[in-house]
Amino acid sequence: MERIIECVPNFSEGRDLQKLEKILDVFRGRHNVKLLDYSSDEDHNRSVVTIVGEPEALKVAMVEAIGKAVELIDLTKHEGQHPRMGAVDVVPFIPIRNVTVEEADALAKEVAKAASEAYGLPFFLYEKSASAPHRENLANIRKGQFEGMTEKMKDEQWIPDFGPSTIHPTAGVTAIGARMPLVAYNVNLGTNNLEIASKIAKNVRFMNGGFRYVKALGIELEDRGIVQVSMNLTDYTKTSIYRVFETVKMEAERYGVNVVGSEIVGLVPLQALVDTADYYLRLENFNFNQVLETRL
Repeated sequence: MERIIECVPNFSEGRDLQKLEKILDVFRGRHNVKLLDYSSDEDHNRSVVTIVGEPEALKVAMVEAIGKAVELIDLTKHEGQHPRMGAVDVVPFIPIRNVTVEEADALAKEVAKAASEAYGLPFFLYEKSASAPHRENLANIRKGQFEGMTEKMKDEQWIPDFGPSTIHPTAGVTAIGARMPLVAYNVNLGTNNLEIASKIAKNVRFMNGGFRYVKALGIELEDRGIVQVSMNLTDYTKTSIYRVFETVKMEAERYGVNVVGSEIVGLVPLQALVDTADYYLRLENFNFNQVLETRL
């Protein structure tokens, strides 16, 4: 593949893995499309999938996958800790090689147009593709979630960019657009007090005065009896993993709570991990090109 775009669709299904596999099968065995990674979380009831491909091949595969998700996922029966408004909740396109963000934006709009016409699913454009400033932030679009979206879309400010003017009865509505790479990063706390995680999330996220490139919320992990600060780092070069981790740890200490672990969901740019190693190891004059794999 000479021109590569990455796509990281989030599907609102993390418990019925047979349904997920049927969606993933759409990406398998296709020319110029490769399924790189996927992860599911039962508490979130959500799956994050990473695929790459040539623009036209990726478009065809993604439209088909959206259709399969609309067929299989019923949000009227969906429960989970992660906010959601659609069976296919969000579909970001990220330029990787020999592709511009403008081309990723054009691809997002082509997919939205084709999928809305094929499945009667409404789409909001977000991030670099947003049609208005109040639609750039995914959290603003998703506010109200599936249950409140019908009423929300009666407001002229929230008429979809593609598709019908009301939600799909079982698949809701989807956000789609071009963006730069982000890191989905979660920090787990040694407590079951969701209020503590929510307070820490509020302190680190940008919309409440925290880090410019952090979106965050508190989530309960019922199966483990703990809570989590779940985050998206939308520009890891300006808000690093280690800086966010240290801040969450410091805030947790205010409540006498320890950090018991952290996790990266999906794929992560190598530079983000190198930066973190550099910080904790206190390396002197370290250069990214000293990583063996980058020289092969």
